[in-house]
Amino acid sequence: MPEIIKNIDKKSEDRHQKIIVQKYGGTSVGSVEKIKRVARRIVERQKAGNRVVVVVSAMGKTTDDLVDLANRINPNPPSREMDVLLATGEQVSISLLAMAIETIGVPVISLTGAQCGIRTSDVHKRARIDAIDTTRIEKELAAGQIVIVAGFQGINDQRDITTLGRGGSDTSAVAVAAALKADACEIYTDVDGVFNADPRMVPHAKKLNMISYEEVLEMASLGAGVLHPRSVELAEKFDLPLVVRSSYNDNEGTLIVRKNKMEQAIVKGIALDENIAKISIMEVPDKPGIAFRLFSMLAKANIHIDMIVQNTNRANVNDISFTVNADDLQDAVTVAQQFAFEVEAQKVEFDKGVAKLSIIGTGIVGNPDIASRFFETLYKNGVNIRTISTSEIKMSTLIDKEAARDAMVKVHEAFELDR
Repeated sequence: MPEIIKNIDKKSEDRHQKIIVQKYGGTSVGSVEKIKRVARRIVERQKAGNRVVVVVSAMGKTTDDLVDLANRINPNPPSREMDVLLATGEQVSISLLAMAIETIGVPVISLTGAQCGIRTSDVHKRARIDAIDTTRIEKELAAGQIVIVAGFQGINDQRDITTLGRGGSDTSAVAVAAALKADACEIYTDVDGVFNADPRMVPHAKKLNMISYEEVLEMASLGAGVLHPRSVELAEKFDLPLVVRSSYNDNEGTLIVRKNKMEQAIVKGIALDENIAKISIMEVPDKPGIAFRLFSMLAKANIHIDMIVQNTNRANVNDISFTVNADDLQDAVTVAQQFAFEVEAQKVEFDKGVAKLSIIGTGIVGNPDIASRFFETLYKNGVNIRTISTSEIKMSTLIDKEAARDAMVKVHEAFELDR
């Protein structure tokens, strides 16, 4: 991971005011009334004696609407121009929020990613933050201003606008907080915190008061819509406390820290990712370097790979299967077909009717009863397991999408997470 800022040291002992970075998602600023409510919350935080920086996403479904508009004009829009277009969504949000705070009589300024010094790589639509020059932000804070920052965006070395891809505003908020050596980063959303399952799918899901970076990172990477994995990785790297809270109430939310001091329950949560697809390349020649060739081609195309399975059919040929984000399916199939042609594999197949169901918790692999109960629950409910993947703190299965939500509820009950 690139260095966001060098020589991160201990927070200044002589700084009288804490620096708090807040992030508000698109649903939190999705209307005029919601923007006004967020403005009041921000001002309250400042009046409590804090210096406040706020990172904001585009309003509601603005980004989706802009993507749809672009595709209606050009079915294959250039990535650079898409970044120019999509960055406008956050700029609308920061300006409106700044106007709302100004009506309360509090000094405020809005800054784009470029104006607040966010430098990124050259990859459009999926850029990574390389460095942040906090000079402008610190200057405005010193002048008593609340600083509103456009999330999801920055500029590259050519001063072109870039966007950070899915979850980019979370990543922006954590990166800015790390660069400022902030005391905390608060992520405001439309739920009360991190739950042990998606409450929209599992009615009896419970909110966690505290969870470790490692556990929430697994939940995020496995499809739980809490935080983007990149933002959690950054927070852990700089030991930055994260708080996930609701923008609609004053509940405490969930604290994310380096070590989970809660009671040592083994299974902490369940995650379901329905936005994935499986690609299989059939009858690949069994030769040294074949897997490297395939996955290096996918890496060069910036396609993230998740579950990987290689099956030996008969002498000298294998089937290689892997999963990708459904948004990357078209690009991944193109790469897979090129690979198959070059190595004389038989064919490429893909399946969008799959989902990944996972359980997460410390020490999960070392306890055989966990795997037994997980697989037994799926078996009793007639769910066929296509692929299994494990790590030290997670166990994932690839199953049919149509059975996934019901299976999630049953697994949640089997591990008594509703209690």
